Amino acid sequence: MSSVTVTDIINKKKSGKKITMLTAYDYPFARIVDEAGIDIILVGDSLGMVVQGLENTLPVTMDEMIYHTKMVSRGAQRAMVIGDMPFLSYQAGTADAVRNAGRFLKEAGASAVKIEGGSEVAEQIKAMTRSDIPVMAHIGLTPQSIHRMGGYKVQGKTEESAERLIEEALIVEDSGAFSLLLEAIPMGLAKKITEKITIPTIGIGAGPHCDGQVLVLHDVIGLFERFVPKFVKRYANIKNDVLEALTRYKAEIEDGAFPSEKESFK
Repeated sequence: MSSVTVTDIINKKKSGKKITMLTAYDYPFARIVDEAGIDIILVGDSLGMVVQGLENTLPVTMDEMIYHTKMVSRGAQRAMVIGDMPFLSYQAGTADAVRNAGRFLKEAGASAVKIEGGSEVAEQIKAMTRSDIPVMAHIGLTPQSIHRMGGYKVQGKTEESAERLIEEALIVEDSGAFSLLLEAIPMGLAKKITEKITIPTIGIGAGPHCDGQVLVLHDVIGLFERFVPKFVKRYANIKNDVLEALTRYKAEIEDGAFPSEKESFK
């Protein structure tokens, strides 16, 4: 089975086919997501919150991202794997950006990277694409900018901020990004951006008019409960199933029902 490529993703927009994307952070879940036929697996720095239990994504390191991306790459046979550039892995300049982005491809087996920001990271996007590193850009609500933004708030609600996001979308497209993630913006604005640029848009909290959609896996299957964003739809509640299984396991040990002769050697 051939792997999904950058060209495949671009062609999906051209043909009007929706792009599917989910996060994953380890080998077992990467295999499941891949088997489901999802186009793109994002190894998001959201792992800081849903896997490490942190309050935000800022403390996540490059070495941690490489570690998790390696596991996902081993599990993904078809899906395109994208590594998320963590905080301070690219902001300091183009040399850092290219070096760290290159690690995702060289060491971790990813096919592309994702970078947050618009005009302020245009030079980094250009430098990475010149180095044959495909880049997915990310504008709107950018979690690494929560302190500047004053928290996790919908972006582009005023006419001025909406125009600025349209401009940012055009800038990252011109800089060489092959796709654009739009997070937490009004659906009408997402529609305008999607129609205005030639590269595919992937929405998360950006409504139905984007060329594709992404969610955090742990939100989709009910493994993260600290908060549930408005844009999340839960398709399962795995936590309850696991809790029930472990409660039964504990009870059977205490009652002497496990292990039985069936689980024992003779």
